[in-house]
Amino acid sequence: MLKNYLKTAWRNLVKDKTHSFINVMGLSIGMAVAMAIGLWMYDEVSYNKSFKNYDRIAQVIQNLNNNGEVQTWWAVPYPLAEELRTNYSSDFKHIAMAVNWGEHLLTIGDKKLKQTGGFFEKEMPDIFTIAMQRGSHNSLQDPSSILISASAAKSYFGDGEALNKSIQIDKLPPVKVAGIYEDFPQNSTFANLHFIASWDFYYKNSDIQKMQDPWRPNFTSLFVELNENADIDAVNQRIRDAKLRKINSELQKKKPALFLMPMSGWHLYSEFKNGVNTGGAIQYVWMFGIIGGFVLLLACINFMNLSTARSEKRAKEVGIRKAIGSLRNQLIAQFFSESFLTVLFAFVLSTLFVRFSLSFFNEIADKQMQMPWNSVIFWLICSLFVLITALISGSYPAAYLSSFKPVKVLKGTFKAGRNAAIPRKVLMVVQFTVSVTLIIGTIVVYQQIQFAKDRPVGYSRANLLQISTSGDAIHSHFNAVKDELLQSGVITHIAESESPTTDIWNTTSGVKWPGKDPNLSTDFGVLSISFDYGKTIGWQIKEGRDFSQKFTTDSSAVILNETAVRFMNLKNPIGQTITWWDQPLKVIGVVHDMVMGSPYSEAKPSIYGILNYPGNLNILKLNPKISAVEALNKIEPLYKKFNPDQPFEYSFVDDDYAKKFGNEERVGKLANIFAVLAIIISCLGLFGLTSFVAEQRKKEIGVRKVLGASVWNVWSLLSKDFLVLFGISFLIAIPLSSYFMQNWLQNYTYRTSLSWFIFVAAGIGSLSITLLVVSFQAIRAAIANPVRSLRTE
Repeated sequence: MLKNYLKTAWRNLVKDKTHSFINVMGLSIGMAVAMAIGLWMYDEVSYNKSFKNYDRIAQVIQNLNNNGEVQTWWAVPYPLAEELRTNYSSDFKHIAMAVNWGEHLLTIGDKKLKQTGGFFEKEMPDIFTIAMQRGSHNSLQDPSSILISASAAKSYFGDGEALNKSIQIDKLPPVKVAGIYEDFPQNSTFANLHFIASWDFYYKNSDIQKMQDPWRPNFTSLFVELNENADIDAVNQRIRDAKLRKINSELQKKKPALFLMPMSGWHLYSEFKNGVNTGGAIQYVWMFGIIGGFVLLLACINFMNLSTARSEKRAKEVGIRKAIGSLRNQLIAQFFSESFLTVLFAFVLSTLFVRFSLSFFNEIADKQMQMPWNSVIFWLICSLFVLITALISGSYPAAYLSSFKPVKVLKGTFKAGRNAAIPRKVLMVVQFTVSVTLIIGTIVVYQQIQFAKDRPVGYSRANLLQISTSGDAIHSHFNAVKDELLQSGVITHIAESESPTTDIWNTTSGVKWPGKDPNLSTDFGVLSISFDYGKTIGWQIKEGRDFSQKFTTDSSAVILNETAVRFMNLKNPIGQTITWWDQPLKVIGVVHDMVMGSPYSEAKPSIYGILNYPGNLNILKLNPKISAVEALNKIEPLYKKFNPDQPFEYSFVDDDYAKKFGNEERVGKLANIFAVLAIIISCLGLFGLTSFVAEQRKKEIGVRKVLGASVWNVWSLLSKDFLVLFGISFLIAIPLSSYFMQNWLQNYTYRTSLSWFIFVAAGIGSLSITLLVVSFQAIRAAIANPVRSLRTE
């Protein structure tokens, strides 16, 4: 019986090639989108799950009161690790602190490469169950040891021996390679961690041990592994005030409250607002999951519509089958077999589409996903996926076509009637609504990105170059470097800075001013800069003046940004004195707010002061009359001359600023692709339906043309129903898309608004596509020779 079902299904597929092609292509595109999104979603939800103790790993973070709001900080003071070990040992199996996690210069002989790594306490390998290729993860108990990743070992030693070789981290004393570990998976927090050095080694060779109040600065990440019987909520209650009890009365105004962030929330639930977790990347998982489901639904709707639209052609077949004894459930099985065969062909095509487009998809999504061909679970899910898709797409046609009365069909009195088209019209409305909603959504995402990009940044990014200058080699020869560069003509200005132009690396709570509420807890951004910083970046002075070497007192002066002045409520800021850790500083100027953090957030209250120690960066304003390549060719040898031990590393501020939009731009590109594919699926279905309607009314059109109907009359006849359905869909899509996109925009402090133009543009665009598809078939039918159609009939 099954063989007969499949044979009949194959014959029907081959018999009507046009509609079969539309069904297979529509379903294959929809299934490919759903499969690609499914792979992406799996990659997201499996983030960090490669760690053996995933369910018991957490990071200690804190909520603090700052600037009148509750802020969530992922960094804590370093003595907290020992405090938890000493007084809360019953809750934790392992505790490990990490510090200075980022890029470092690793030197082995003459080979110098930048590698991402950090300094960890010795229990770090136990918490994250590091897989060692060679050596032992217990090697971190020796402060002079270092563990490196397999890829880092390959970069430095090739196929040679790496163990016991000497490595220098930055300018610290050399350490020896005591172990090589397997690279962490790409979808993990530690994906690019290529070396693990000892916290004790860093502590011994840094100024941390000289801190007067080690509980004040927050600069370490603290990871823990809970005991098997520990309840995270109970532990949170116990450790909540562990820091509060150790800090001085000034810091207690911040009311720090510690809590554990489970590893399961690090990636998908990393955002907090006013101390409350508001989600994070999980919103995109849900969003793309819904998009994938709806795109597949569009393809299923195509199948349903085209199958039921051909009901009159299949009616005689159904009548004969029923007359010779076929039961309704047998007919349902027949139509489901057709659906299953179509979906099976579509699935094969969809896997090929995903296979050959996965590298492109990975590039856009910034992933390294692969087709899990060898996974049994993958094939089980695919089988279920095919079965569910076949059931959804075949359910309505099977139920509808199997309900025909054989007497009416065989007598020739069967006619589909007006009510038969109602379900198809409803499905068309759903299809149009989804397509228009996706179009509106992509426009809003694009507009939000452009809105933030067009935001005034408060300085000039053009021709601005940043060069990393770790250590004091460049700082001690800064005037010589400056003179040579200016004389060469490749730059117009140069300055030093402690933080990049696009970020603020340091904050302080030790600022006081006249009229400050003694109970107010504060957190200001602090930028230590050289005298020519303002001229170099082109910041905009609102009040007062810029720093100048002509004034010897400027070494103890500050410039505030607008937000700081408003926050301090300083009516006449110029000339007023503020204190920074009891050091009096005179305000000489106010600058317009600069976007130095997220382009979607408000500017942070910030203070600019003169450097009295080496900065981390040189900021150069390139001469616009000289090409960037030519300028770099002259700048690089000069920096290597004064700092031969450090690689020449630079970045353009324009590029650094553009990276801030990376996540949103990835979302926008993916949404654009899926919206285009959804439109293609809808157009395929629309094309199939209009061609069928034109074929069904061929005789009517021929009679009308003989009686004098124009091309316009015939076009109106065939198009008006589809345009009415589109209008209904558009009216539904407006409030639907408005609701979803308003909720999405709430995630951004600096956000665009939903203007009427967005809906008009989406409406005109989708209407134009609909008219194009419908008009093709309508005009084709209108210009056909009526004599031929009437004679054929």
